[in-house]
Amino acid sequence: MRLVEGTVTVEDVDAFVADLAAVGEAHGCAVQAFDARMVVGERHLRRAVELAARARERGEAIARDRAVEILLYAAGRRQIDQALALGVSEGEDRPVVVVVDGEGEADAAAAVADRLASASTLGGYDEERVASYYGITAAEREATDADLEALVCERVALLAVEK
Repeated sequence: MRLVEGTVTVEDVDAFVADLAAVGEAHGCAVQAFDARMVVGERHLRRAVELAARARERGEAIARDRAVEILLYAAGRRQIDQALALGVSEGEDRPVVVVVDGEGEADAAAAVADRLASASTLGGYDEERVASYYGITAAEREATDADLEALVCERVALLAVEK
């Protein structure tokens, strides 16, 4: 798995996503972009990728597309329209892009990097927005010594349980 971080002006979300999908297809990889403000860390994305791969191996995938499956797991949601809240949006955006699977990962990651202005985006998440999206309450946070990343990773893992 490779992560590509940067900034980009997205004029048309569908066109941007289609461009990334074409990069993935050309290199035999899954390519999925996330709004870095909604990603709590590399562990969050790594866990989503692992669980999505396991679901596909077991024939239990929710989506037909590998990249969409990763998005669903990262979001902890079965509904694509709800999971899209983790995706990029129109205007100035600071995505983190997952490139995974296939022998062309390095080339695909380089092609994705060519589409972004280099910038560090991972780790700049919006704590309040993340907690709200994942339904993590102040009471839950006070009841545990787990950090927000651990709680989000728990939500990601629960998607497999809720099937």
